[in-house]
Amino acid sequence: MRQTVVFQWLIIAAFLFSCTNTADDGPPVFPEGSTEAVNLWVQDSMRRYYYWADQMPSKPDYHLPAKDFFKSLLSPQDRFSFMVNTQDPSSYPRSIRNMYGFDYTVIQLVGGQVVTVIKLVLKNSPAFNAGLERGMIITKVNGKLITADNAEAITSSMKEQTVIDLKVGSWKNNAVADEKDITVYYGYSSEQPLLAGIFDKNGKKTAYLYVYDFPDGMTSALYQKFAEFKAAGVQELILDLRYNYGGSVSSAAALCSLIPSGISGNSPFIIFKGNKNGGEVRRTFAQQVAYDPKALDFNTLRTNALGLGKVYILTSNSTASAAEIVVNNLKPYIQVIQVGDVTLGKDMAGFIVEDKRKPKKIPWQIHPVIYKVFNANGSGEYSNGITPQTKVNEFIELPLRPLGDPDETLISSALTDVYVKSVNGHSSSHQVKILYQSDMPGAERKAW
Repeated sequence: MRQTVVFQWLIIAAFLFSCTNTADDGPPVFPEGSTEAVNLWVQDSMRRYYYWADQMPSKPDYHLPAKDFFKSLLSPQDRFSFMVNTQDPSSYPRSIRNMYGFDYTVIQLVGGQVVTVIKLVLKNSPAFNAGLERGMIITKVNGKLITADNAEAITSSMKEQTVIDLKVGSWKNNAVADEKDITVYYGYSSEQPLLAGIFDKNGKKTAYLYVYDFPDGMTSALYQKFAEFKAAGVQELILDLRYNYGGSVSSAAALCSLIPSGISGNSPFIIFKGNKNGGEVRRTFAQQVAYDPKALDFNTLRTNALGLGKVYILTSNSTASAAEIVVNNLKPYIQVIQVGDVTLGKDMAGFIVEDKRKPKKIPWQIHPVIYKVFNANGSGEYSNGITPQTKVNEFIELPLRPLGDPDETLISSALTDVYVKSVNGHSSSHQVKILYQSDMPGAERKAW
């Protein structure tokens, strides 16, 4: 199974961690391979790297199961750290998106009608191959009518299965029509491609780029897309990050390198602030891009840079991590016009902590919060999310149009600003109420 790579920020390589306890009363001694020994390793690793290490309990219960022990160390402020056993697939985070390849939202329309809308279908996913499409309406899951009251329970039950039966239909004339049954099997979703286009109106060319996530090794694809944009003479850019959970900070830095004018490889890009052991780490654009060993270098990327003075970025509650870094860290260099909804609020970064000994003695892998992140001006602290200037609910008009369609709600809102010069700050969110989103319960704790 492909674990969601957007949940991992590989800022630096994982290290071999010792089990030296730093408690004043001396380290406890446990038999190798025991639960207690594993927990001691977890504690020592967290003391060294965890952002909130100073809040960890001084005398935890080493006899707890490893996952429960890990949770007992976490700060109440921590929504994102998690731990998995690499030998136990059931220990990995589960979501509808990474199991079946789609997400949905339960909304209440004007007049009170409640409907469940498929908002995202990953390319070449089990959902895609079964025939699900963005904009379809789900009426039943495994024979049960889905409502606002039971949506969370139904989502939880879907995560415990390997096959789900859906009844779906199309939205026509303010009602569900053409219902049919679709079976979706648990399975693998391949890496998602970039989606790009160019809108041409009133003599102005606007590029559109949808970026699903930020895996390492994506700089060549970004470089090629921006070469096409530059050759076409685009004057504006709409960057769609509405479902982007994040991923590699280096890939995010590469994307940022291709947009504004007036930056160099030495321009500061990001500040990482850790605990007393981690301290403060500053990275320039060139330095951060180079942390991806597969990346094109900064100077090569800049040959296809658009050199813009502003950028439109589409966001939602599912915009997280490295995607939020793009929004925040471009602001010192370019006017960022954010359209959509408030982002998730993951102003944190980290790297994987695991046992690198050969042979490996501890199968657990820790994904802790290690740094707070800030832009070149020192601005950050957006744990409550980044609020758009233009707040727009993408569900105000059904059926949902395909991503990349100029008449799709968020894209159309940005294009209105591009071509009509409407005033930023208006809101189009009051007409429809979002009641539940399949990628929110748990996603806010595991958007890594």
